[in-house]
Amino acid sequence: MSDEVLRAWELAGNIALVAGVPLALIAFLWQAHRERQNERLELQQQQEEIYQRLSDEYVSFMKLLLQHPELKLLRETPASAFTADQLDQRHLIFGVLVALFERAFILVYEEHMDAETRRRWLSWEDYMREWCRRDDFRQALARHLEGEDVEFRTHLDRILIEEGRGK
Repeated sequence: MSDEVLRAWELAGNIALVAGVPLALIAFLWQAHRERQNERLELQQQQEEIYQRLSDEYVSFMKLLLQHPELKLLRETPASAFTADQLDQRHLIFGVLVALFERAFILVYEEHMDAETRRRWLSWEDYMREWCRRDDFRQALARHLEGEDVEFRTHLDRILIEEGRGK
């Protein structure tokens, strides 16, 4: 081969190298970006599914309250209005609620939340605040919080203090 042909091949190789490396880098970065987007979408779908399951559990809890109107759990009622068995039933139902709140805390709450997670969490915190305003629920909490997640207890204690001031 002549020197001109060799130089032409060398020039073509350099052009391919100069053009190919940036194109390969762009393709790699674009693929990595798509993978991150897919991971974010999957995470959002998982979070939405978790939130939906928790919401379904709260609806089931509310149905449980409706199935037992004699326990008057939809409004605060003095303990003197109940038999010992009814007080035990109320206590157990409050235990179910505390367990649901703890599960929501563990699965949804994060110290640093994005806007969507914060929106989901605040709906659960609203439920917690609503129940923490009730003396009957507050009195049942002491026994139900034993052995629960420490961060959950701390968070619920803060809500209890804040809601206690509102009375």
